[in-house]
Amino acid sequence: MEYRHKSVMLDECMGALHIRPEGVYVDGTLGRAGHSREIAKRLTTGRLICIDQDSAAIEAAQERLAPWMDRVRLVHSNFAELGGVLAEEPDVDGMLFDLGVSSPQLDDPERGFSYMQDAPLDMRMDQTSPLTAREAVNSWSLEELRRVLFEFGEERYAPAIARAIVRQREQRPIETTLELVDVIKSAMPPAALREKQHPAKRSFQAIRIAVNGELDVLPPMLRAAVDRLRPGGRLAVITFHSLEDRIVKRTLRELAQGCTCPPDFPVCVCGKKPLVRLDKPVTPMAAEVEENPRARSARLRTAEKLDGFDIG
Repeated sequence: MEYRHKSVMLDECMGALHIRPEGVYVDGTLGRAGHSREIAKRLTTGRLICIDQDSAAIEAAQERLAPWMDRVRLVHSNFAELGGVLAEEPDVDGMLFDLGVSSPQLDDPERGFSYMQDAPLDMRMDQTSPLTAREAVNSWSLEELRRVLFEFGEERYAPAIARAIVRQREQRPIETTLELVDVIKSAMPPAALREKQHPAKRSFQAIRIAVNGELDVLPPMLRAAVDRLRPGGRLAVITFHSLEDRIVKRTLRELAQGCTCPPDFPVCVCGKKPLVRLDKPVTPMAAEVEENPRARSARLRTAEKLDGFDIG
């Protein structure tokens, strides 16, 4: 299969990482290796560790990164396991995490991420994971469906959609993406169906996030990343929707805050020091958004590790 993929904010990421030819770098979300290729090209004696939970990404990277495999290590893992992956590695000069679903995953109907093409309901980023979207929509309780749709999709019609899913599966299981789309549409008022955004977008996002546990792993991953950066090391994170961006923003602010004592304390007693210095977040240039509409909602947050501190 030929993978067509445009890496989001590529130039901005390379600039943010301050790549040194002899440095050690981590691409924690390898995807189709667009960012990894650009990092690897810039290395001489340095190393690049590429992590992805999608075995198809690891397989594709062996070809896409072939000219630089002497400096690349490919790891089939979730970035939630970052600490273990880097246990035998030296401190790292830079880490990159692109939290978006890669274009090939969206474009491959068999992966079940798309609400535009019919396919078995799957949505697993790691295809060895036992929980699929099919199992989720056909087994979760009404309340759990409502909660997931509302919290992870910010779907205002979550109660109606959850009831429609339960009614449908009482007749027969929901098996495919377009069957689910039809159920979602049936629960929405006509005005909502006429909105510019596809009526199933928020629900599909919510189910995908829940199936893959995407949000729960972000705070510990970011803390582990900062812990393994050398002083002066750089962290770059691309978010794509408000839920994950809020979590990344909050966690990085906590790491940059330092003292958490009440304001009326005369001296610090908590002993906490700032671990990172935050940069101003940036968004894609208009030209990139025009060429690659999937970049529209992207936001790049970056930070630099400060001297002398590790996370306890």
